[in-house]
Amino acid sequence: MAALQICTYPDPILRRKAEPVKTVDRELRKLIDEMAETMYAAPGIGLAANQVGKSQRLLVLDLQRPEYEQGLMALINPTIVAASGETTYEEGCLSVPEFFSNVKRHEQVTVQAVDKEGHPVEITATGLLAVVLQHEIDHLEGRLFIDHLGTITRELFKRKWKKRLKEDKA
Repeated sequence: MAALQICTYPDPILRRKAEPVKTVDRELRKLIDEMAETMYAAPGIGLAANQVGKSQRLLVLDLQRPEYEQGLMALINPTIVAASGETTYEEGCLSVPEFFSNVKRHEQVTVQAVDKEGHPVEITATGLLAVVLQHEIDHLEGRLFIDHLGTITRELFKRKWKKRLKEDKA
C-alpha cells in the first residue's frame, strides 16, 4: 500500500469543510489504512482526510506513547459535544511543516463519532489526546492551527512561510 500525498498550506482543500461520511464500507476502511500508513511515515500523531485531499469527515490518530494504550484510532464524522477548561500546547502540523507555535485549546473535550466498524463511540479526553482531537476536528472544519494564533504571531508565520516558498522555488 502506498502512502498518500499530504496537502500543505495554502492548498485550498485545507480550507474546505469536509463532507459527512455516509457509509462505512471496505473503501473507507482502505482509506483509513492508507491514512494511518501516511501518518506513521510522516511521522505524525494525527491526520484528517482533507490533509490527503479527501473531503470526508474522517480522521486517524495514534499518540504513540505508552500512557495512551489505545493505539490507532479512526473517527468518522467526529463532533465535539462538550468542552471545558483551557490549556496551551505547542502544536505543529503535517500540512504546515517546520512551524510550531503555542495554541490555546479546551483542556477537556467529549467527542462523539463512529469507529471503523460503524459503531458509535464517545471519547472524553484531556491532555494531549484532547489537543489532537481538537486539532484534527478543526481540519475537518477547514481551520488550521495557525488560525488560533494572535495577529503578530500569525504575521510572523506568513513572513516565514513566504520566505520558505521562495527558497523552495530557487
